[in-house]
Amino acid sequence: MKRLAVLGSTGSIGCNTLDIVARFPEKFQIKTLTARTSVDRLADQIAIHRPELVAVHDSATARRLRQRLPAGQAVEIMTGAEGYRAAAAFDGADMTVGAMVGAAGLEPTLAAIAAGKDIALANKETLVMAGALVTAAVAEKGVRLLPIDSEHSAIFQCLHGHRRRDLDKVLLTASGGPFFDTPAAEFGSITPARALKHPNWSMGAKITIDSATLMNKGLEVIEAKWLFGLAMDQIQVIVHPQSIIHSMVAYCDGSILAQMGIPDMQQAIAYALSYPQRIALKQPLPDLAQMAGLTFRDPDTRRFPCLQLAFDACAAGGTMPAVMNAANEVAVEAFLNGHLSFTGIAAIVDATMSVHTLSGSPDLDTIVHADAWARRTAADQMAKGVGAS
Repeated sequence: MKRLAVLGSTGSIGCNTLDIVARFPEKFQIKTLTARTSVDRLADQIAIHRPELVAVHDSATARRLRQRLPAGQAVEIMTGAEGYRAAAAFDGADMTVGAMVGAAGLEPTLAAIAAGKDIALANKETLVMAGALVTAAVAEKGVRLLPIDSEHSAIFQCLHGHRRRDLDKVLLTASGGPFFDTPAAEFGSITPARALKHPNWSMGAKITIDSATLMNKGLEVIEAKWLFGLAMDQIQVIVHPQSIIHSMVAYCDGSILAQMGIPDMQQAIAYALSYPQRIALKQPLPDLAQMAGLTFRDPDTRRFPCLQLAFDACAAGGTMPAVMNAANEVAVEAFLNGHLSFTGIAAIVDATMSVHTLSGSPDLDTIVHADAWARRTAADQMAKGVGAS
């Protein structure tokens, strides 16, 4: 029986994780859950999974949650950063599932590592912002860091059982999002409603917009660097619109291993939760005989500059990835709220990165300050009209 702390339980990854737990109650038990403000969904999850501790964003949300729960419900409710850290590092948990959205996932993940928990990581921003700190902490504590992203799970599976010195490169696949074949001249008129319609995957709003700009793939490049100890020239992004091959690994003899499956996150989640075993999800296999083909294309960084910005941030290192990530979070939120154009997302990220003074080997405080600086600077850039349509 593996006991789980699930950070971000009301999001897409969190809900899929709890679905797996519900299907295999003999294998998993929930000890803690966290959410931001999704009171109704969290209350339903508490009723089903009976955690000992939950954490939410603030005291007002905690009051609404308590009112939503049946009288006498035996669960401790904590709030804010302290609550998230406590849930992540909960003494009764064996593994912490990091599924919070954005930069908010960094400090709880570090708290879980410090407490000796294995980490199943979906929150890619944790490694984007502080890959060196996180991987050093993982090594010091001797815990496992297991990827939940389908692409990184695929790479992890294709590396398993092979000598690392034989690795040539990883081929990180991207669906291309909903606009890969849309003329650049139309990008300025793209609305949030259009951008939220991903052709293959069902995800939360922020990651769906990141997929549309290809920033999500850029974040995954940085994540792959830290997860697998790769040099930048060992990471190649390739567009695969069918999303059947989740990623590939090339070896020094010219062999390429690919991990395949339907575009569904549960396989990657289940593999991280149960590693090194597999559990019988009984997902359908891709119907290859009915497919017209599996196709591949190079990404176009001129039309999708967010991908190039992520490569640039990865090359710069230090605080630059954290700055890029924070500026992107601000810009995506503004786009979703109708305050910024689709093309303005990359413009704001670029403008913010361009005025950042790099810190080359930052500690956690420096990274947190860089994140806050980037958020203020991105907002200032928008106020100046950068990225306006």
